[in-house]
Amino acid sequence: MSISDFSSPRAARSPRLSRTVLGVALSAVLAGLSLAPSVSMAAEAPQCELDRAVRFGGMNWESNLVLVEVERFIAKHGYGCDTEVLPTETLPALAALERGDLDVNSEIWLNSTLEPWTKAEASGRVKRIGDIYMGGEAWFIPKYTAERLPELKKAADLPKFKEAFKDPEEPSKGRFYGCPAGWGCEVVSTNLFNALGLGDTFTLFSPGTGATQKAALTAAYQRKENVVFYYWYPTPLVGSMDLVKLELPPYDADKQKCLTDPNCENPQASDYPENPVFTAVATKFTQDAPKLTEFLSQVKVPLDVMNQTMAYMEENEAEPQPTAMWFLKNKQDVWTGWLPADVTERVKAAL
Repeated sequence: MSISDFSSPRAARSPRLSRTVLGVALSAVLAGLSLAPSVSMAAEAPQCELDRAVRFGGMNWESNLVLVEVERFIAKHGYGCDTEVLPTETLPALAALERGDLDVNSEIWLNSTLEPWTKAEASGRVKRIGDIYMGGEAWFIPKYTAERLPELKKAADLPKFKEAFKDPEEPSKGRFYGCPAGWGCEVVSTNLFNALGLGDTFTLFSPGTGATQKAALTAAYQRKENVVFYYWYPTPLVGSMDLVKLELPPYDADKQKCLTDPNCENPQASDYPENPVFTAVATKFTQDAPKLTEFLSQVKVPLDVMNQTMAYMEENEAEPQPTAMWFLKNKQDVWTGWLPADVTERVKAAL
């Protein structure tokens, strides 16, 4: 209908028809206006670069599980992507990334996977796209133990204090809690334990799982028992406990290299180096999803912020997903720096 229809002689001779036609036309215009925002919003809705779910590796430690949930939320609401998490462990995850069965491994700890990562990267099938934070590893005692045993400063001094850390299953020795069985850090813990000559005075206890280790250490801490153990950070446990590091001999790259070798013939003690933690993706993923790759390459979290997040998780007994929501709501100054403005606004609107 054109404007001229409303001024035609026929329309002028039928006032009722004129009013009817005008009413219909006006309703159509208003309906169009009311639909306009919806059409606009639909046009602005993000379209994922992939026609399938993005596959994240779900490692069995807290910082990774939380970070994965943060990234999944952003991928869904910022980029319109479906996602899934495939439970796995460090070395199987790396192999899956090479095969293309995984798209994203959100946390690779370089010092625990140096040799296999170097080989995987050389294959050209995986890429390191961004450093998240600098993690750390150490041998710890609680602060209350350090106050009870003020002369215990170095790991090498532990034999003098075996009575303070009595192993309930072998009372003639102390107990040292090493890395969970099967983890990459177990090799270093074992070699370092042997390098310090602790076998005559301490047992090396390797918990079956990370959860078992955490439960044992948490229970001992709550009872104010003396306990000495290996742990890594950032983690909920280190974030929530008041701990003191035992001194280890200065870091030596050659010694550390042997410590990471399961067949190290003559292990010599060396401090843990700083441990870069980075994001890795399948090379094909970078080709199929360049926008998602750019986002993931920008993911960086200050260590103090990750420690706060882990402490929140521990103190509130929170699961990874609600912890991720806490991070997204309370640390917007961190994650907004990873994203373009339009993606940021979509994620904020979804919170």
